[in-house]
This record gives sequence, structure tokens and C-alpha cells, in this order.
Amino acid sequence: MVGSDVELGCVSPEEGSFDLNDLFVYWQISESHTVVTYYLPQNSSTAHVDSHYRNRAWLSPDNMKRGDFSLHLFNITPQDEQKFNCLVFRKSLELKKVLEAVVTLHVAANYSMPVVSTPSSPSRDELTFTCTSTNGYPRPNVYWINKTDNSLLDEALQNNTVSLNSRGLYDVVSVLRIGWTPNVNVGCCIENVLLHQNLTVSSQT
Repeated sequence: MVGSDVELGCVSPEEGSFDLNDLFVYWQISESHTVVTYYLPQNSSTAHVDSHYRNRAWLSPDNMKRGDFSLHLFNITPQDEQKFNCLVFRKSLELKKVLEAVVTLHVAANYSMPVVSTPSSPSRDELTFTCTSTNGYPRPNVYWINKTDNSLLDEALQNNTVSLNSRGLYDVVSVLRIGWTPNVNVGCCIENVLLHQNLTVSSQT
């Protein structure tokens, strides 16, 4: 979840203790080889760490002694939706790779409860409803529902605008236009597929 912390697992199947002076540990983004964090003996510098991950990525020396090279990543952002690569080498084995793991991180954020505006001055021909929801991830599905029989309204009647905001999250505005009828009861549903979440708000005229 955006803003939370996560641990990406990378654990050696070998039992026993590991000598930190014998280890070179790297975490990087699989495709771009962007450096997320690393551990080198007698070197605490983070000079090669990408600025997006500096002060956000951490390896536990105590855990590494036990063969647990898991990455602790703080304050998750949508840009962290990546494949991460864990690489462990041993100096005494002429830098032979002794462990490799690939972890895929999926990122999500809850959409705000939709707000539906009713037509302020309904014309005799058409009714227009606007549904707004913000700060979600990934892109949502938007449905309009006829609440009298809970049937889905034709997608051709709606016009969706989905935009990325400054936080890298999605804001959505959906405009529904339907022919004028005396009593209308519609619902706007924002679906976040990754979170198996539907947020629905009704509007009646």
C-alpha cells in the first residue's frame, strides 16, 4: 500500500552463519539495473544508490549473518512497482554468486469514496451526473449502475477522465449523460481490481 513499509524476501536456503566481511550484497531493479541498496565489507557509503531509494532502503546486518538478505523498503510510492533483484556474492569464493532472487512488488492505494453530483438545473432532454474519486492506484474501472434493477448502464453514456496527480496516484472524473426521465436512481462504482474493492455511491433525482 502506498505510504506503508514492505519487506522483500531474499533468504539463503543454507543453514549456518555468514561472515559479513565475506559478503557483497546488492539489490537492484531488474530491468534498469538501478541500484536500490547494497552491502560491501568495510564500506558504509551509499554513493551508488539511486536518489529515489536513498534513506528508504535498508538491509539488516544481524539478519544477514543468519543468511537473511531481505530488503526493507520504507514509504512505498507508485514508482516502486518493479521487479527487484537480490544478488549475494562471497569474496572467499572469488566473488562467486551464492544467492539470487527476483521479487515483484505490486503497489496499490485506496480510492476516496466517490462523490456524485446531481444535475443542478436538469434540462428536459438530458440529465448529467458527475462522479469524482481521487488518490487511488492502479487505474480504476468505472461503472454506472441503474439502481432500480442494478443493471449496468451502457459505457457509451459515460465519459471518463483519469489523470495522474502530483503524488503519482490516479484521480478520476466520470460524466454520465442519460435521456431525461422523471425518476432516476443511478450509482457510480469505482473498482480497484488489485484490492478487490468496489466503492459505490448512489444519486437520485
